[in-house]
Amino acid sequence: MNQIFKNIKGDRLIWAIVALLAILSFLPVYSAASNLAYKGAGSSTFTFFVKHFVHLVLGFAIIYGVHKIPYRYFKGLSLIMIPVVLVLLGLTILQGKTIDGANASRWIQIPFVGMSFQTSTLAAVVLMVYIARYMSKMKDEIITFKASILPLWAPVFLVLILILPANFSTAAIMFLMILMLVFLGGYPLRYLAVIIGSGILILTLFVLMAKAFPDAMPNRIDTWMGRIESFSNPEDTEADYQIEKAKIAIATGGIKGVGPGKSMQKNFLPQSSSDFIFAIIIEEYGLIGGVVIMTLYLWLLFRIVIVSQKSDTIFGKLLVLGVGLPIVFQAIINMAVAVELFPVTGQTLPLISSGGTSIWMTCLAIGIILSVSAKREEIKEKEISEENPLEILSEAI
Repeated sequence: MNQIFKNIKGDRLIWAIVALLAILSFLPVYSAASNLAYKGAGSSTFTFFVKHFVHLVLGFAIIYGVHKIPYRYFKGLSLIMIPVVLVLLGLTILQGKTIDGANASRWIQIPFVGMSFQTSTLAAVVLMVYIARYMSKMKDEIITFKASILPLWAPVFLVLILILPANFSTAAIMFLMILMLVFLGGYPLRYLAVIIGSGILILTLFVLMAKAFPDAMPNRIDTWMGRIESFSNPEDTEADYQIEKAKIAIATGGIKGVGPGKSMQKNFLPQSSSDFIFAIIIEEYGLIGGVVIMTLYLWLLFRIVIVSQKSDTIFGKLLVLGVGLPIVFQAIINMAVAVELFPVTGQTLPLISSGGTSIWMTCLAIGIILSVSAKREEIKEKEISEENPLEILSEAI
C-alpha cells in the first residue's frame, strides 16, 4: 500500500477531492438504483452497487495510468485521436437508433465485451486537448482567421455536427467550452464573433432542415424545443414531470434530509441514479449534503486553476483548463437542472452519477490534469535538489 502511495504523483488535494466524490456517490447510487431494479433493469440494487463500484475502480485505474504519462505526449496523441473520434462518431450516428422517432444514437457497442460506450464524451476530451495543442503552438505567432479554419475550426465543427443530431446539450456545452479555451489562449475576439455567428447559423439551418424534412434524418429537435418551452412556461405541464418530482425531493429533504435510503421520489423520478441524482442527495441528506457536494466541486475548480497557473508551459496551462473546467461546468449544469435554474439537459453529475462512460472520461480528464501537476512537482524537486549544498558536494565527490 505504501508503495502505491509513493507512486502517486500530482496534486494530492485533487486526488483527495476525486476520492471523496467517488466515496460519497455509493450510497446515493445504491439508494436510487432501487427504482431501476423494481422496473426490471437489473436483478437487485446490489447489482447496481457492484456495477458502480467496478466503474469507479476502472476509473481510478485510468487516472493512475494516465497521470504517469508525461503530458507533452498528449499533443501527438490528440492528432492521432481526432480522426479516430470522427470515425467513432460517424459509426455511432449511422446506427440510426431511434426512440419514439428521435435520434438516440449516442452509444456504440464494444465488440466482444458486451458494453456500450458514449463516443461524444471521448470526443469532448480529445477535442479540448487538440485545441490546447493548437493554441499553445500559435502563442508566438499572429493568428489569422483564414489560417485557423482548417487546422482549428474544421475538426471542431465536424465533431460538433456529428454530435448535434443525437445530443444537443453535449454539443452546446462543448461549443461554449471551446470558445472559452480559445479565448484564454489568445484567439482574437473579432474572429470569435465570426465563429459564434457561424455556430448559430449552422444550428438554425439544421433546425429548419429537420423541421422541413422530418423523415430525412432522425433527430431530437422536438425534444429540445419541448424542454425549452416547458422551462419558460410558468404553468406546470406533463412535460415538467421530472422537474416537479425533483423539486418535491428537494423540498422534502429540508436542512438535514430524510436519511440515507429513505427517499420516496427515487421511486417516481426517471434517471434518479444519473441525471437527477442531486435531487435524491438533497432529499436524503438535506441542504447540508447538497452544500458539501457543491463545495467539493468548487474546491476542485480552485485546484484546477492553481495547477494551471503553476504549469511551466502554455500547453500545460491550457490543457488543464481545457479538460478540467468542463467537469465543473457539467456539475453546475446538472445541479442547476435539479433546482429548475436550467432546462433539462441529460448531463450527469461527474464522479457521482452512475454510468461507465461518463465516469471513465471524467477520470481520463483528471488523469491529464494530474500529469501536468506531476511534471511541476518533478521540476520543483529537481530545483530543490540542485539548491542543496550537500547534494552538490556528494555529486562532486
